[in-house]
Amino acid sequence: MKKILMILLALLPLSMKAQSQCGTENTAFKAGEFLAYDLYFNWKFVWVKVGAASMSTVMSTYNGMPAYRTSLTTKGNDKLDGVFVMRDTLTCYSSIADLSPLYYRKGALEGKRYYVDELWYSYPNGHTKVKMHRINRHGEHNWQEKEYDDCVYDMMSIFLHARNMDASKMKKGDVIPLPITDAKHRNDTWMVYRGKENYKVEETGEKFRCLVFSFFEREDGKDTELIKFFITDDDNHMPVRLDMNLSFGSAKVYLRSYQGVRNPLKAKLN
Repeated sequence: MKKILMILLALLPLSMKAQSQCGTENTAFKAGEFLAYDLYFNWKFVWVKVGAASMSTVMSTYNGMPAYRTSLTTKGNDKLDGVFVMRDTLTCYSSIADLSPLYYRKGALEGKRYYVDELWYSYPNGHTKVKMHRINRHGEHNWQEKEYDDCVYDMMSIFLHARNMDASKMKKGDVIPLPITDAKHRNDTWMVYRGKENYKVEETGEKFRCLVFSFFEREDGKDTELIKFFITDDDNHMPVRLDMNLSFGSAKVYLRSYQGVRNPLKAKLN
């Protein structure tokens, strides 16, 4: 489900310490991190658990070079399957040296529609070149290449970059551009910083001090708030909650468990 996966867009930095055209220093996560989430949907004014999601990062190689491989899977349970089938798997490879995007793949079964998106990145002459491949729901293959003057990311690599932002200089109302692409087109979306709030994880009873953001997109000339999200106010910037406005209702994503985080959880309040 696209809106659920927009968790990957939550945290783009105000600025990046670029070591290559689209790189940034990684201080937020390490190989071996695993995050698990529960998905709830508002069904006739009652919040019902309808699925789960998990994200993992491991050490790997890409074209013979060291790379992070990060995977996100989302899966609806039997309650959701009766309304809308959801089985999504996203994978990206990023440079260990500076997190530059290298490759991205999304395989998605959403309702009765199955499709695949693939992206290959290169960086000629200071630009970002993206080779795009889509297999649509009819099994047709569509290829294209695009080149941009600035950096663009996919729904996975932008998450890795965003977790390394410096929020210390942010002020309420700050707007941060979020240029992302899939295998069809580029989206110039953005987020707005909302300030800080404390949040309690019901599954574990843990309480965290969080940074709060809203994510927006513009479609047909209309600005729409898609997600309000909460991330830990420490060096991990771990997402712990998302409130989503979907075309067919409201949904929430809650952190269930975590392991292998890189830094001390200084935002933990108990």
